[in-house]
Amino acid sequence: MPVLNAKENLVFVVNGRPVRLEVEPDATLLDVLREQLDLTGTKRGCNEGECGACTVLINGEPVASCIYPAVKAHGKNIVTIEGLGDESNLHPVQQAFLEAGAVQCGYCTPGMVLSAKALLDKNPDPTEEEIRIAISGNLCRCTGYGKIVAAVRAAAKALSAE
Repeated sequence: MPVLNAKENLVFVVNGRPVRLEVEPDATLLDVLREQLDLTGTKRGCNEGECGACTVLINGEPVASCIYPAVKAHGKNIVTIEGLGDESNLHPVQQAFLEAGAVQCGYCTPGMVLSAKALLDKNPDPTEEEIRIAISGNLCRCTGYGKIVAAVRAAAKALSAE
């Protein structure tokens, strides 16, 4: 007799650390990150892949983890906001968001920062239009995006100076 709801083995790298665990076949990557790995910086928003609060980087690409099947992450490299920096050593994108006042309630910030990092990894000197396109999958209800765009520009300058 077949086993119903058999767990799937998942092996991947999260924030530079190899991870091996069992997941439910219908688990999303967001569920695994928050509930099994206790990485709660990745936020649960719309659960439909529309708001960007759950954005993580998979092999360097921004992905809505709320609709990404966890089993699809097998063998991949995942970066969450916890993997960028910490309180004593912020990543330049995080530092730029703070200095530009691009953080208000903070709910969208992890996804915005990761989307900005992905852009700057590919394009170290983006135009305003390129920045707006790169963050278009991330909704912010607080800032109006001007300070976020300024933060990404400042991060680009900081990264190019390194």
